[in-house]
Amino acid sequence: MASQIRRAAYFYTTIPDRPGEAYRLLADLAELRVDLLAFTAVPVGPLRTQLALFPSDEARLRQAVEKSGLELDGPHWALLVQGDDEIGTLAGIHDRLYQAEVNVYGASGVTDGSGHFGYVIYVRPEQFEQAAEALGV
Repeated sequence: MASQIRRAAYFYTTIPDRPGEAYRLLADLAELRVDLLAFTAVPVGPLRTQLALFPSDEARLRQAVEKSGLELDGPHWALLVQGDDEIGTLAGIHDRLYQAEVNVYGASGVTDGSGHFGYVIYVRPEQFEQAAEALGV
């Protein structure tokens, strides 16, 4: 499989930092058949958490949001990398961005323990097209 890089739309919302809040949102999305490519949760202060949702189908997420009343900000754009977990893959990707003078301001990744990985790269909106071109997407 090597690596596949694609543009990925994401939306975010901020929720209270309390037990069950993320669960309720994810359960509602699952019930409405919203498939997520990626999901992150990051604290934004002592009482709030920001959730980023990367839907495989933006229209389905928008329909679900209309039914739930949830407020989402987006779409925003990131780069989603998926592929075989090989030493040096991320260094090569970052080198291509560096050579294109693109600043990566956030990233998150994980391996599945079976030889594959997923990686989300955030760049500033004004550099997104430059980054996408550098990575051939």
